Amino acid sequence: MSGRLSSDLSARFAAAMPAGVTGAAIRAVYPRVEPELARLASYAPRGGTAVDVGAWYGPWTRSLRRLADRVVAVEPAAELAAHLTAAYPRVRVVRAAASDSVGTATLHLPEGGPGVGTSSVEAGDGRTVTVPRVTVDSLDLTDVRFVKVDVEGHEVPALRGAEDTIRRDRPLLLVEVEDRIQPVGPVLELLAGWGYRPYVMPRDRWLPLAEFDLVAHQREAVGRVRQSFARRVVAPWPRYVNMVLFRPEADR
Repeated sequence: MSGRLSSDLSARFAAAMPAGVTGAAIRAVYPRVEPELARLASYAPRGGTAVDVGAWYGPWTRSLRRLADRVVAVEPAAELAAHLTAAYPRVRVVRAAASDSVGTATLHLPEGGPGVGTSSVEAGDGRTVTVPRVTVDSLDLTDVRFVKVDVEGHEVPALRGAEDTIRRDRPLLLVEVEDRIQPVGPVLELLAGWGYRPYVMPRDRWLPLAEFDLVAHQREAVGRVRQSFARRVVAPWPRYVNMVLFRPEADR
């Protein structure tokens, strides 16, 4: 079966399923797609507050609940925010786009729905809606120990909006850094200036980013992105690495 046909069938199947069923299925299998998630308990701090920026159906929220005392999920798509609220009543769900200022933003929604695509304030081909825009700093969080940021090319503004929180609490940061969406340099330079060093997990352990050519890898492996989610779950290797762990200098 061709990748395009497989992707189309996945889209139709996901669109036909109730959000609760789709969400539960995605959360259950997502660790197969991202070993960074599968091994979360081996490197994420316990206790304190964990923040999931760009929560989607909550695969990271689900695992962070087991480690942190408090979890905050930031998700601008109304359907997904409502789903997360119902699935995790003890999680604080913020229905907004995380950025570098407070106000409103235009959110591009995926054509096939959230089960087969991701929303973005940067660009998109689907319909648009106006959503609230917040900064992580405006959420008045305390004792933040872990922050995951996956916002489809809006990572730098989202991080700038969390600068006070990051400088104060020095949390571990896991950030999507993807060359096909945006240049990787600005994220790396911003966090280096804040005293963070980057690491990646090509297989089962963290490597300093200096030892791994992320851009070359992503350009070579970009075909994986075009494959259906179901195919990547069944055959998770070879990987497409796009999550970078940033540790404060003192934690090297």
